[in-house]
Amino acid sequence: MQDFVIIAGKKYRKGYTTGSCAAAASKAAAAMLLRGGILESIEIDTPAGIRLNLPVTDVTVGEDVAKCCVVKDGGDDPDVTTGLKIYAEVRKRKQEGIFVSAGQGIGRVTQPGLKVEVGSPAINPVPMKMIRKEVGEVLKEGEGVDILLSVPGGEEVAKMTYNPRLGIEGGISILGTKGIVEPMSEEAWKESLALELDMLSAKGRDTVVMVFGNYGEDFVENILQIPTEGVVKISNFVGYMLEAASSRGFKQVLLAGHMGKLIKVAAGIFHTHSRVADARMEILCAYAALEGADRNTVEAIYSCNTTDAAARIIRQKGLEGIYRRVVEQVSSRCERYVFQRLQVGSVLFNEDNALLCMDEKAAGILQKIKEGMGCKGQSI
Repeated sequence: MQDFVIIAGKKYRKGYTTGSCAAAASKAAAAMLLRGGILESIEIDTPAGIRLNLPVTDVTVGEDVAKCCVVKDGGDDPDVTTGLKIYAEVRKRKQEGIFVSAGQGIGRVTQPGLKVEVGSPAINPVPMKMIRKEVGEVLKEGEGVDILLSVPGGEEVAKMTYNPRLGIEGGISILGTKGIVEPMSEEAWKESLALELDMLSAKGRDTVVMVFGNYGEDFVENILQIPTEGVVKISNFVGYMLEAASSRGFKQVLLAGHMGKLIKVAAGIFHTHSRVADARMEILCAYAALEGADRNTVEAIYSCNTTDAAARIIRQKGLEGIYRRVVEQVSSRCERYVFQRLQVGSVLFNEDNALLCMDEKAAGILQKIKEGMGCKGQSI
């Protein structure tokens, strides 16, 4: 992939996700099986709007089955899955449709709280949608295929990821919300994020919306209805970006995040990567106890692997007051972090992109943003 990002004056090559690899290998194998010929490369679309032309290797084609692989390339991002071969074996079936299963090296979800049901292969919804779209372009009406994905060596590589903590056993996950991997050199990445603040400041802005990543950006744009031109992704660097905003003269910050990130900030953790700090359940347990949860409920929350799983218990036990405590504490912690030089309002959303709670400061900042940008938006 010949595409780059410029970070702190240096070129960093982008890569592509395991999801893109799986979609490409599936499409190539289906094309060779059903249309004939041997392919050396295949083109696919990605949710990022970038069309990829990926090399296809290890091709075998028979009368009823075709198999090939696409090698994962994370670009200049330090990604442990780079170099893995993502295989797709495609067989004809009598029934119309596309049926995807997973074999060697792909994990299986064993506990609730993820976007994939318990017992299912760890193939996230966006990659699954990509596979169905790309293979669907090859199939004619009435045709059907079975697709078996596999990743030799995936089980060993998965031990170097957070899959075991998430209850994903037996291999890696097939991931990617955009299909593209952007390099994440930490210091250079922080400098790049700060440059976005510079650009907003140069436009005369004194208020900024901060989100952690793609999910937050989608939530802010689609649910809060704020144009993304005023939104800055902060990755895990909450403290750094708050200080950067303060030093550039910003007055207000609207911080929007999923529980998995905001719960850490509520406890004064300002670098939210799981390898730096992962006390999500301990913090949630403390808030549950403050909200009046009994010991059994606290223990149930503590045993969860994800905040989404914990949210189900919170809903069942009527403990939604936790969310108000979290957003108010996040705002308070953030303001103290920058010695009250910023007013911070916090917004919490869930795995379904639904608003859980925002504090009064967030509501006021949101109203100001919409008035300033001419956004009509929905009433919150």
